[in-house]
Amino acid sequence: MPQENQPVHSRSPRQHTWTRPPRLRKMPPWKVLLHNDDINDTNYVVATLARLTPLSISAATQRMLEAHQNGIAMVLTTHQERAELYRDQFTSMGLTVTIEVDD
Repeated sequence: MPQENQPVHSRSPRQHTWTRPPRLRKMPPWKVLLHNDDINDTNYVVATLARLTPLSISAATQRMLEAHQNGIAMVLTTHQERAELYRDQFTSMGLTVTIEVDD
Protein backbone atom coordinates (compact mmCIF):
# COMPACT_ATOMS: atom_id res chain seq x y z
CA MET A 1 0.00 0.00 0.00
CA PRO A 2 1.43 3.47 -0.87
CA GLN A 3 2.56 5.74 1.91
CA GLU A 4 0.77 9.03 2.52
CA ASN A 5 1.56 11.76 -0.05
CA GLN A 6 3.31 9.37 -2.43
CA PRO A 7 2.11 8.88 -6.00
CA VAL A 8 0.10 5.78 -6.74
CA HIS A 9 1.42 3.74 -9.67
CA SER A 10 -1.22 1.81 -11.54
CA ARG A 11 -0.09 -0.46 -14.28
CA SER A 12 -2.18 -1.45 -17.24
CA PRO A 13 -0.97 -3.48 -20.21
CA ARG A 14 -0.36 -0.44 -22.41
CA GLN A 15 0.21 2.55 -20.17
CA HIS A 16 1.62 3.70 -16.90
CA THR A 17 -0.45 6.18 -14.93
CA TRP A 18 0.71 8.18 -11.97
CA THR A 19 -1.90 9.82 -9.81
CA ARG A 20 -1.55 11.70 -6.58
CA PRO A 21 -3.85 11.02 -3.68
CA PRO A 22 -6.29 13.88 -3.05
CA ARG A 23 -5.04 16.65 -0.79
CA LEU A 24 -6.85 17.10 2.47
CA ARG A 25 -7.86 20.66 3.19
CA LYS A 26 -7.35 21.87 6.72
CA MET A 27 -10.42 23.13 8.48
CA PRO A 28 -10.03 26.74 9.61
CA PRO A 29 -9.89 27.39 13.35
CA TRP A 30 -12.85 29.10 15.01
CA LYS A 31 -12.68 31.77 17.71
CA VAL A 32 -14.85 31.53 20.80
CA LEU A 33 -15.65 35.10 21.87
CA LEU A 34 -16.90 36.15 25.30
CA HIS A 35 -19.01 39.31 25.41
CA ASN A 36 -19.26 41.59 28.42
CA ASP A 37 -22.58 41.76 30.23
CA ASP A 38 -23.85 43.64 33.24
CA ILE A 39 -25.81 40.70 34.60
CA ASN A 40 -23.29 38.06 35.69
CA ASP A 41 -20.91 38.44 38.61
CA THR A 42 -17.22 38.45 37.67
CA ASN A 43 -16.50 35.44 39.91
CA TYR A 44 -19.27 33.48 38.18
CA VAL A 45 -17.83 34.31 34.75
CA VAL A 46 -14.32 33.23 35.80
CA ALA A 47 -15.60 30.02 37.40
CA THR A 48 -17.67 29.18 34.31
CA LEU A 49 -14.74 29.83 31.96
CA ALA A 50 -12.48 27.60 34.07
CA ARG A 51 -15.13 24.89 34.36
CA LEU A 52 -16.06 24.65 30.67
CA THR A 53 -12.64 25.20 29.06
CA PRO A 54 -9.06 24.11 29.72
CA LEU A 55 -8.23 27.64 30.96
CA SER A 56 -6.66 28.06 34.38
CA ILE A 57 -8.29 30.40 36.90
CA SER A 58 -5.61 32.98 36.10
CA ALA A 59 -6.21 32.76 32.33
CA ALA A 60 -9.98 32.79 32.84
CA THR A 61 -9.63 35.92 34.97
CA GLN A 62 -7.60 37.61 32.24
CA ARG A 63 -10.27 36.78 29.61
CA MET A 64 -13.04 38.05 31.89
CA LEU A 65 -11.20 41.33 32.53
CA GLU A 66 -10.53 41.80 28.81
CA ALA A 67 -14.22 41.29 28.02
CA HIS A 68 -15.20 43.65 30.84
CA GLN A 69 -12.81 46.39 29.68
CA ASN A 70 -13.10 45.99 25.89
CA GLY A 71 -16.58 44.54 25.51
CA ILE A 72 -15.28 41.28 24.03
CA ALA A 73 -12.46 38.78 24.56
CA MET A 74 -11.27 35.76 22.62
CA VAL A 75 -11.50 32.80 24.97
CA LEU A 76 -9.80 30.25 22.70
CA THR A 77 -9.65 28.87 19.18
CA THR A 78 -10.71 25.38 18.18
CA HIS A 79 -12.43 23.49 15.37
CA GLN A 80 -15.97 24.47 14.40
CA GLU A 81 -17.83 21.64 16.10
CA ARG A 82 -16.16 22.23 19.45
CA ALA A 83 -16.62 26.02 19.10
CA GLU A 84 -20.35 25.44 18.60
CA LEU A 85 -20.41 23.20 21.67
CA TYR A 86 -18.66 25.85 23.78
CA ARG A 87 -21.10 28.51 22.54
CA ASP A 88 -24.07 26.35 23.47
CA GLN A 89 -22.63 25.47 26.90
CA PHE A 90 -21.86 29.10 27.76
CA THR A 91 -25.29 30.20 26.56
CA SER A 92 -26.94 27.59 28.78
CA MET A 93 -24.96 29.04 31.70
CA GLY A 94 -26.25 32.56 30.97
CA LEU A 95 -23.10 33.96 29.34
CA THR A 96 -23.03 35.66 25.95
CA VAL A 97 -20.58 33.89 23.65
CA THR A 98 -20.33 34.00 19.87
CA ILE A 99 -18.10 32.13 17.45
CA GLU A 100 -16.48 33.13 14.18
CA VAL A 101 -13.89 31.81 11.77
CA ASP A 102 -10.36 32.83 12.71
CA ASP A 103 -8.91 34.36 9.57
